[in-house]
Amino acid sequence: MTGAIYLIQDKGQLVEMIEQPYDSEALLQKLLADYPSLLAGDQINSAAPRRWLLVSEEMPVPSEENGFDRWALDHLFLDQDGIPTLVEVKRSTDTRIRREVVGQMLDYAANAVVYWPAEKIIAQFNANCQIKSQDSEQILSNFLGADANPSEFWEKVKTNLQAGKIRLVFVADKIPPELQRIVEFLNKQMNPAEVLAIEINQYVGQGLKTLVPRIIGQTVAGKSTQSLLSYESKQWNESLFFQELEAKKGSDVAQAARNVFNWINCEKMQVSWGKGKIEGSLIPRIISYKGENRKFFTIWSGGNIEIYAYERPFNLEDKKTELLNRLKSVVGKSISVNAYNWYIPLSALKDELMAKQFLEVIDWAIQEIKAS
Repeated sequence: MTGAIYLIQDKGQLVEMIEQPYDSEALLQKLLADYPSLLAGDQINSAAPRRWLLVSEEMPVPSEENGFDRWALDHLFLDQDGIPTLVEVKRSTDTRIRREVVGQMLDYAANAVVYWPAEKIIAQFNANCQIKSQDSEQILSNFLGADANPSEFWEKVKTNLQAGKIRLVFVADKIPPELQRIVEFLNKQMNPAEVLAIEINQYVGQGLKTLVPRIIGQTVAGKSTQSLLSYESKQWNESLFFQELEAKKGSDVAQAARNVFNWINCEKMQVSWGKGKIEGSLIPRIISYKGENRKFFTIWSGGNIEIYAYERPFNLEDKKTELLNRLKSVVGKSISVNAYNWYIPLSALKDELMAKQFLEVIDWAIQEIKAS
């Protein structure tokens, strides 16, 4: 017996609850999957408590581009700001919790930021919901709120991954002093990543069970730095965007993007500018016949146009195939195709005829979206 807490029931009965270890590591893992709030989001950030969206248990982690999945992370969560949160669970009786688990987690993190495209995370989230017979769109809507834009949320996830803005969380029933010291050190050194440990004590008594999470190793200096970083962003505008694009890709690519931007203005689409710290985004908005504010593509200051191949009606396989064939007939093999998002380099649109044909395809797609 290492500790106790006391519960006073409605009739005044005092229940002594004794601290007990978990029967298995798998039990603690399941509790986190079923009750993500055990990750103590209010302790991580009291001003803006973290909320959690479970992407997957046993999240595959590759070690090379398009390579096989070398590892499996215990849990991948996303918070409401789209920050990937990698969680590894160990019981205190497992000797690996002292050093080996740190190297293991760093392996996962180093490879995840390079080899996890946002579309893989989306696909894993959808697959996990399907396994549990859940509606992924409804789960995401409940998490973000009715007025939120799922596409913008997934863009945040992508931007955070590109910037290495992730959160590493070690979870156990007891965090040993050796791990606490390592976490404190890493949490001060690994900006913009955040490193935390969470101790979840279990108390049992008279058929009742209480779980008490507590953040371990979050130093004042580290907490202050991470708090500032969590909200650091850069508001892009037309001038900054095209300056950045020209500096990175040259004046001819910047002019190709300018031509697309001018076409967007001629079509009288709404335009918003992103707040990415690393890369700027130009986002046209399409108003469908139902009055919905829809988004079909984004132009990035890194030199790509990103097509959202999951936007209605292109979530239907026949329509998606038709769109892909139309785009390939214009830009050929320069298009990069993933499950949800497709990428076309702006350099492919330097040719005036190709740019004209590309915009004709985009115009067709927009009419399809408006009618859906």
